[in-house]
Amino acid sequence: MSDVQQSGAQPGDGTMRRVVVEDVDVFAVTRTPIPRPGPGEVLVAASVAGVCGSDTHAAHGTHPFVPLPYAPGHEVVGVIRELGDGVEGWSAGDRVTVEPTLPCWECKMCTTGRSNLCERLRFFGCGYEQGGMADFFTIPANRLHRVPDDLSDEQAALIEPLSTPVHAVRLAGDVAGKAVVIIGSGTIGLLVLAAARHAGARTIVMTDMLASKRERALRLGASAVVDSASPEATREIRDLLGESADVVFDCVAVQSTVAQACELAAKAGTVMIVGVPAAPVTVPLPQIQDLQMRIQGSATYLPEDYETSIEIIRAGEVRAEDMITGVFPLDSVAEAFAASAGGEEVKVLVRV
Repeated sequence: MSDVQQSGAQPGDGTMRRVVVEDVDVFAVTRTPIPRPGPGEVLVAASVAGVCGSDTHAAHGTHPFVPLPYAPGHEVVGVIRELGDGVEGWSAGDRVTVEPTLPCWECKMCTTGRSNLCERLRFFGCGYEQGGMADFFTIPANRLHRVPDDLSDEQAALIEPLSTPVHAVRLAGDVAGKAVVIIGSGTIGLLVLAAARHAGARTIVMTDMLASKRERALRLGASAVVDSASPEATREIRDLLGESADVVFDCVAVQSTVAQACELAAKAGTVMIVGVPAAPVTVPLPQIQDLQMRIQGSATYLPEDYETSIEIIRAGEVRAEDMITGVFPLDSVAEAFAASAGGEEVKVLVRV
């Protein structure tokens, strides 16, 4: 059972609330001084923050790159309250969402348009000293995206999580007219569905063990769904496609799903690893070589993926009412994480 601990000073003394995951499934709503923006930074008052699968993995102590303790909250929407020296193009009162990658801007990756792979990358809300599950936070102004006036905070909270699937679909190459499989019909899988449909995929078959998730995938536009627990799942998927898969998006990334993805993508197919693996897996290297398959990792996003995500949401291709199934106040953060990890929710938000 998750524990919530309260600590620190009382409101009104220049302090604020900040969530810290102190140990495995131990959440503290602490009080800490309100930060001041440095040069090039802004102070943002958070409105809502999503609970990501990476957050729940980290809180369980199973994320490979986020050690405990950590301050969560990278899927965050808020309002600028104060500008640091040298900030231009922004004003107090602007509504924003955060692109949480914090690149160095100097390494090979940063100088070749791949800042999401920065050699000294830091990540706001994931192992960084601040996160968005707080009353306020500071962040470099160049990590902000303006939220259009016609989007609600709830819609805007989907921009960051949608950007990861948009990036994965873009890395997969041109999926227009292609046969696509999405393994896993959780939050990321459903958003990959939206991104692949936006990119013009012809047929999209999705899998999941839970009937409720398969039903939701059908409602949101999947061509067909398959029970991933079926011993005949691979054959059933191939029968529904009528061919091998051009692209398989693995949103689970465990040994069994990677193996299945490789079976489905033969020959000359692409396997996109979108889910965060908790441990190494093995791959059928002889088949990968002989059948000319490609296994491609996909890491976070770039600014152009945010712009596409905003376009998709504004067009109504991803709707908040379909995706956001739970909203909890900041002081109930443990309950929010438990709901997100429970398997039945799609996207859980924490309202600050």
